[in-house]
Amino acid sequence: MANTVVMPRAGISVESCIIGEWKKSPGDQVSMGEVLFDYETDKASFECESTAKGTLLECFFESGDEVPCLVAVCAIGEPGEDISALRPTESDGASVDSPEPPSVQAETQSANSADIVSSPTAGSKSAEGITPRARRLAEQLGLDPSGATPTGPRDRIIARDVETLAQAQKTGTGFGGRTFGEAAPAAQTATTAASTAEYTDEKFTTIRKAIAATMRKSLSEMAQLTHHHSFDASALLGFRKSCKQGGETLGTGGISLNDMILFAVSRTLMAHPDLNAHLLNGDTLRRFSGVNLGVAVDTPRGLMVPTLFGADKMSLKEISTRTKELASMCQSGSISPDLLQGGTFTVSNLGVLGVELFTPIVNPPQVAILGVCGITTKVREGKSGIETYPSMGLSLTYDHCAVDGAPASRFMQDLCNNLAQFDLLLAL
Repeated sequence: MANTVVMPRAGISVESCIIGEWKKSPGDQVSMGEVLFDYETDKASFECESTAKGTLLECFFESGDEVPCLVAVCAIGEPGEDISALRPTESDGASVDSPEPPSVQAETQSANSADIVSSPTAGSKSAEGITPRARRLAEQLGLDPSGATPTGPRDRIIARDVETLAQAQKTGTGFGGRTFGEAAPAAQTATTAASTAEYTDEKFTTIRKAIAATMRKSLSEMAQLTHHHSFDASALLGFRKSCKQGGETLGTGGISLNDMILFAVSRTLMAHPDLNAHLLNGDTLRRFSGVNLGVAVDTPRGLMVPTLFGADKMSLKEISTRTKELASMCQSGSISPDLLQGGTFTVSNLGVLGVELFTPIVNPPQVAILGVCGITTKVREGKSGIETYPSMGLSLTYDHCAVDGAPASRFMQDLCNNLAQFDLLLAL
């Protein structure tokens, strides 16, 4: 009896995933646990393992298709079995093209080719460069899909690309802010090969699009303001040195300056609930009794922000260990989407890259984010005259709709004091 393999749910908040590359083709033998295809969310990529064994009878979706979670993706069984009842339907939240007779396929391809050749705005994308769902959506909207910008795997047009094209035509704008059909200025169309520099185009990945959308939303919906502070990092550096020296016997060698800052932030926030909060619907401040600390991580796929849940309850060593675990999962692209949400405050550290001052962008619905800067040498007047000391910069960006300048400054004062006396903070 044939069985189906469904699209896994990559976290409780994920409703659909995009199929990447199929590792098996219809007719191939499949074993339990063997990888059938890879798939991705807007944050991470995963591999789908087979939950059945036998022959791969049919793939219900293609690379680039967006499939609702828990919907059948393919059928596995014995050759010749009837699997018509296993195919997903519209009621499953999925839409699959029924196989067409060769004559109909040829007629359709011929008609599409004719349309593309005769269309003055058509590109060079063929029917093989568009998923069935995207093709059907374009037909329903009366659009030429060749005008869409492909964002799917292997540069294929997927449904969201057609939706983007439809929205652009609805608003009447095209590339460069011109209306569709409007000719480009003569100065732009007269470009010659001699004056054109070489370049390459690279489409945004799914995660890059998610980052861009979040950043645009953040800056467009918040009244963001940044305060810059600094503190004497002598105690912090001294404690870090002690951790290294006791690393072999106490297991503290892996504790970093960033771990210490995360620890201090988690404790300081408890006395400043307005910063440890979410702004809901523009008029409701949700304050949290515990600290779920977002930690910005740079990965080859783009910025990711995993969450240290219950950071205010963790010891310094626990924070250090868990932060490294989360960063490793982000780097490999295997982190669950559930670990990339739920943060109540975020810390972004660019100090290791030599940044002395910056304005981090708040991650909505949070109301604040802390930017950690590098250590520089400053001078001050001491008991015996002018002296130098290591100074670390901190940049707090907050939503002025939710938090005023004075409370934000008091939080930064307390945080700087706690970091400047880090050994005393540990004793509390």
